[in-house]
Amino acid sequence: MRVEKVLNNNVVVALDDKGVETVLMGRGLGFSRKVGDTLEEAGIEKRFTLHNEQLSDKFQQLITNIPLTHFMMSERIINHAKIALGKQLSDSIYVTLPDHISAAIERYREGITLPNPLLWDIRQFYRDEYAVGLKANEIVLEETGVQFTEDEAGFIAMHFVNAQVGGEIREVYDMTLLMQEVFRIIGEEFGTKPDEESLDYYRFVTHLKFFAQRIMSDQQYGDDEADLLEVVKFKYPRSYACAQRVCAYVEKERGFRSGQNELLYLTIHIARVTGKGDD
Repeated sequence: MRVEKVLNNNVVVALDDKGVETVLMGRGLGFSRKVGDTLEEAGIEKRFTLHNEQLSDKFQQLITNIPLTHFMMSERIINHAKIALGKQLSDSIYVTLPDHISAAIERYREGITLPNPLLWDIRQFYRDEYAVGLKANEIVLEETGVQFTEDEAGFIAMHFVNAQVGGEIREVYDMTLLMQEVFRIIGEEFGTKPDEESLDYYRFVTHLKFFAQRIMSDQQYGDDEADLLEVVKFKYPRSYACAQRVCAYVEKERGFRSGQNELLYLTIHIARVTGKGDD
């Protein structure tokens, strides 16, 4: 294996004998390494090859932005899910789940927990995935001492629902149309396109996929964050106006009336993905 890029002391990107780009992990694996160095197999503890180039780029960004222990813990959860669900999972789970787990751990350590308004539905309609979410809670507690709530297990479950390969073509088509229209509206509102290589863009796309699923199943996200919405509306007026346009489009085209929580999360994501807020 030949080193192509050093991400940190424990993670490098290397090319195998066939020229395939692979992310390699191991304690001290990247220390004092230079591009072109040859790696010995003995020091490699984990390897990941993502065949989608955009996913591979996001994966590499993520590895440099979250603790390695959070990623390794997420991989343990994913391996459990593969066995428990017995279904093929998209490589995207190696980006979306570690990102979510790491951010959630930081939130909980700051005393911030989020209610999951769809928890009852997740328990009912995605029982196997919810069981994986509960197992993830156990693993996080065991490895970090952070006690996730059942609401968090529901959020984790939806990542596995979203990552399952083989959904209905019509659903994929509807999701694609929604995302195209949302980014068209953002382009009109801000006169610019979001950075498609950024993590904020990837997080927003993930949120839009969940949004599309709620639209197709006619599941509301609730209206219990009115006070926080007022704060966000004041801080990001253009992003809020843009989110209103998105919700108006969804109501007109699909007859789906978005709640205040949906408007809140859309506003926050739009503010982040534009990169310039409401300057």
